[in-house]
Amino acid sequence: MSSSISDQVLWDRSVAGDTDAFRDLFIRHRDAVYNYCFRRTASWDAAEDLTSAVFLEVWRGRRQLALDRESALPWLIGTASNLVRSRMRSAARRLAIERRAAPLDEIRDPAEAVSENIDSERRMAAVLAAIRRLSRGEQEVLAACVFAELDYQAAAAALRVPIGTVRSRLSRARARLQEVNRPAEAREGIDDEHLR
Repeated sequence: MSSSISDQVLWDRSVAGDTDAFRDLFIRHRDAVYNYCFRRTASWDAAEDLTSAVFLEVWRGRRQLALDRESALPWLIGTASNLVRSRMRSAARRLAIERRAAPLDEIRDPAEAVSENIDSERRMAAVLAAIRRLSRGEQEVLAACVFAELDYQAAAAALRVPIGTVRSRLSRARARLQEVNRPAEAREGIDDEHLR
């Protein structure tokens, strides 16, 4: 793959049915999409499935959609965001059904998985727990700008919102996360002097 070939050229070739061009787009952006999906789900397996689904959906819909930016990444992240949201809704429904149907002792212990993956998934789950306190719009902007490392303009394109909305939601998200992460004493205005 030549890095000098633009995403637009590769996209145009892909639309014409050139599988090699699409493979080059995949190779160029798969790691970014994969990392974004992991950071949204806290699961390596889910990230792998979602990355495959993103590129499959893009391939299937390539003739109906036009690349309107220099990079295909914002569009791929937008597609990933939609698939992550759908997967989270499905997982929540499935978990609710499992909890109603299975006694607690039959629920599988995640400690059976490989220890490296468990540790990273637990850390990411803790991060996601804090992020879930944000509004949906703030979560999506934070994921696009921080997890996918898109700039404001690319995040706006990926999420189909104005750039000012991206800036304000990201600012609010950061402020709320800082508030959540401060110790309870600091949030209540109590310092060490008052605790003695």
